[in-house]
Amino acid sequence: MTDAFFHIALIEPEIPPNTGNIARLCAATGTHLHLVGPLGFSLDDRYLKRAGLDYWPHVKLHRWDNFAALQAAYPHRRWWLTSKTAQKSFLQASFQPGDFLVFGKETQGLPDELLAQHPEDCLRIPLPCQQAVRSLNLSTAAGIVLYEALRQSAVID
Repeated sequence: MTDAFFHIALIEPEIPPNTGNIARLCAATGTHLHLVGPLGFSLDDRYLKRAGLDYWPHVKLHRWDNFAALQAAYPHRRWWLTSKTAQKSFLQASFQPGDFLVFGKETQGLPDELLAQHPEDCLRIPLPCQQAVRSLNLSTAAGIVLYEALRQSAVID
């Protein structure tokens, strides 16, 4: 795959192995990975590198100072914001190639003000046992949503 079917944006990720796992996912699917804002680690972190294994040369990695700069660079794209408080399930979304799948930091998610600006574009992953678990791991959530987007786009069957 030479073209990116989708983009994953991580807003201020904090845990290196999560970002490394998502980078590996992006390498496997031709998805561009956008890291936004201050990171909770260095891109030279050994845990980040270890989680991504030897796939880093295949990751289409982009760094952004803030979310506004990323959005300005891609003004005509659709942005799906993920949140455990969203009303709409990711299974109700109609994904299209070129869409951005946006995930917040592990400890806080996306900022409430950002979610409030785009309520129709916010998605959640339903948790059947929500009383036992508050949220999924960031890399697990990214994989779930990305693979549904790929399925809908007939990239995988």
